[in-house]
Amino acid sequence: MKHRTVILDRDGVINFDDDAYIKSADEWIPIPGSLEAIARLTRSGYRVVVVTNQAGIGRGLFDQSTLDAIHDKMKRLAALLGGSIDEIYFCPHTPQDQCLCRKPKPGLYHAIAKQLGIDLHGIPSIGDSLRDIQAAAAAGARPILVRTGNGRDTEAQLQGKDVPVYDDLAAAVNHLLSADH
Repeated sequence: MKHRTVILDRDGVINFDDDAYIKSADEWIPIPGSLEAIARLTRSGYRVVVVTNQAGIGRGLFDQSTLDAIHDKMKRLAALLGGSIDEIYFCPHTPQDQCLCRKPKPGLYHAIAKQLGIDLHGIPSIGDSLRDIQAAAAAGARPILVRTGNGRDTEAQLQGKDVPVYDDLAAAVNHLLSADH
């Protein structure tokens, strides 16, 4: 039975990011080692939850069915390696919409806590952007930064903050699983 949860950002953590947005399943390309890391989390009893801003929907660059196809590909490729992505929460809004679910606001995190019936305090939340770190912290989760995607730029913004930093998702998961034992 899964009793632990880990929250992952998508673009820049699991897959390569693109400033022009990931607008199709063909454009969704996993970062080497990321899907294997998800499989290791699954085998270790973690529930894997993805939280992602998807303003491309709000900007009309792609629609819900396209996002579903992208997420189906991500879940299918993870499953081929023995991984499971249990839940995906996304914000379809643009920053101008001033919604409560777009990171850095913690709305999606609150939805996770409510829908899964869990306390987010101390739950690892791995991201590559300052907004990922801010949303996790605001929700009481434990922010972790990876240097992939926007991570190297974000790391420079975190000087003096107590946020662990790893090269990529695989390295962050290695540390997380070694701390479990």
